[in-house]
Amino acid sequence: MKISNEIGRQTDSIYKRQSDTDRASFNKMLRSQQVFYNQQQLDNLMKDITLQGNKLSRSRTFRDLAKFKKLVKTFLDETLSKGLSLQKKQSFGMNGNQNLALVKQVDEKLIELTEQVMNQEKKTINILGLIGEIKGLLINLYT
Repeated sequence: MKISNEIGRQTDSIYKRQSDTDRASFNKMLRSQQVFYNQQQLDNLMKDITLQGNKLSRSRTFRDLAKFKKLVKTFLDETLSKGLSLQKKQSFGMNGNQNLALVKQVDEKLIELTEQVMNQEKKTINILGLIGEIKGLLINLYT
């Protein structure tokens, strides 16, 4: 009696096709979870930016400004490093010119915000400078 190798080959190919399908399904599920996690991370960063922006609008201190700028930078880094688009619109070119333009606009607005906070705090800085000069003169008198 002759046993054919054909049966073994047929079952191997069925298992192989099934495992390829399982791998593709697993990879698809893994990618969707990763996209979901990245979106959650960006949502949390956006909430932090909103809270810090509200705090900055009330206090207008350099410490709050620095924290706000750091959060914005982190958001931009996360967005660009994960390959997510800043806007869901089509970009002007194949190399993402629109995304670059948006990042430049964000930078310009951060510079504008910094200048406004500095102008607001100029009087305080001048007062602190005068206090420092007075302390320096008093130390010179004391020594």
